[in-house]
Amino acid sequence: MKLISATPSPYARKVRITLAEKGIAFDLQTEIPWDSTTKTPEFNPLEKLPVLIPDKGKPVYESHFILEWLEAKYPAPQYYGIHPRTQDDLLFAKQVEVVSDGMCDACVMLFFEKQRENPSKEWNARQMRKVEGGLKALSEWVGEKEFLIEDRLTLADIAAGSVLGYMSVRFKMIPWREQYPNLATYVDRLEERDSFKNTKPSPQNITDKIV
Repeated sequence: MKLISATPSPYARKVRITLAEKGIAFDLQTEIPWDSTTKTPEFNPLEKLPVLIPDKGKPVYESHFILEWLEAKYPAPQYYGIHPRTQDDLLFAKQVEVVSDGMCDACVMLFFEKQRENPSKEWNARQMRKVEGGLKALSEWVGEKEFLIEDRLTLADIAAGSVLGYMSVRFKMIPWREQYPNLATYVDRLEERDSFKNTKPSPQNITDKIV
């Protein structure tokens, strides 16, 4: 199995954390999907990462669907299960993922808007409202708990931890750790897990922009 990933990608990190927690071996291939030399379109018609390429079968793409695919193909009890035990908790976990991924989307749009010659203040303000709204929601949901649901790591924590880790790399200027100290405590605990330690995001240099 091979995972095509971008090193700072919070979406790819969700998949890498899940693979690690489940104990599934894979080869990691790093790509920059924004460069003209990218091979991403060969595997994903949407030209987005991450892409998981099984030993047999078609490539699997979009992080939320990859996690669904992994949970279906490598279920508990043989493998670690990232889905909560009850339907209501699973629905809530997916809601957390929607908010976390929405924050990621807004952060990515902010990042690329900054690359423009004349960035739109209105566009940036709209994206920042999404990020701030997401942080507020995550803070309320986390409270003082170690994990968002049950007493173990689930999809909800993987999604929330990934976006907070991404913001720590790309958006250090946003003082969310001071504004929401419970989120800082929460994500710092997550980062102590091997699956998080070994997947820390790092910046990439876009050398030949085609966006």
